[in-house]
Amino acid sequence: MKKWFAVIGDPIAHSKSPEMHNAWYEEMNADATYIPVHVKPDDLLAAVQSFKTLGASGWNITIPHKETIIPYLDELDDMAKKMGAVNTVVRTAEGKLKGYNTDGAGFVRSLEESIGTKHKNKRILLIGAGGAARGIAFALLAAGYHDLTIANRTVANAQKIIDELGDGVAISLEQAEATLDLYGVFIQMTPAGLKNGEFTLPFSMDKFPKGAIAADIVYNPLLTPFLLAAQDKGAVIVNGLGMFVHQGAIAYEYWLGESPNTNSMIARLTEQLQK
Repeated sequence: MKKWFAVIGDPIAHSKSPEMHNAWYEEMNADATYIPVHVKPDDLLAAVQSFKTLGASGWNITIPHKETIIPYLDELDDMAKKMGAVNTVVRTAEGKLKGYNTDGAGFVRSLEESIGTKHKNKRILLIGAGGAARGIAFALLAAGYHDLTIANRTVANAQKIIDELGDGVAISLEQAEATLDLYGVFIQMTPAGLKNGEFTLPFSMDKFPKGAIAADIVYNPLLTPFLLAAQDKGAVIVNGLGMFVHQGAIAYEYWLGESPNTNSMIARLTEQLQK
């Protein structure tokens, strides 16, 4: 019987997930389809119940439902529990709904695919302390990265993540600006720079070290203002498209037990986003 999957969010029309997953289904000869569903916050419970009734095999979750969906699920995997956020739901053979979070692991896969694994001993500055920051910090720690610093306008929010990690340091954006030359890897983890959105750099890039690695989790535009500024300083840059594709590939693996071709998908979406 044909399986169907979805992505829910508010808004959702901009999502590239349906195109990505449906292309993979065709490539992998999977008898499945994937649709976008616009779900407003007040309708989340009704949407989950409808998906169960209509036999969805799983779905992805994007803003603003990653945390609020948790009470409606039967169980969470360990990483989703630590992060307190879910971006992938799997309907198990027993009919239960299990939540996962593939964002952090997707980022680490993308980072290591781009720059290798030889940078684990470098100091890492994570910029931002939202849900994405928590997921990426946990995934980095799990992958063997330990020298983590989280910089945020509200230091208490960064400190909360550090306390949960049990490792790392929380600092202000002003402190980050004054010590940029101490870091080797920079990860911009706020939604700033999204297509058609307003963006101001979180701090002056005057002390940004030449040859450092600069990554952004935003994939549209491919070159965010942060990445452009880092590139001007001689950085090796990693855009957010790899994270997007790899988090989707991990969800695909959970749902269908196979690994789709991420390289061809990154090339395909890169070509589209460069137009």
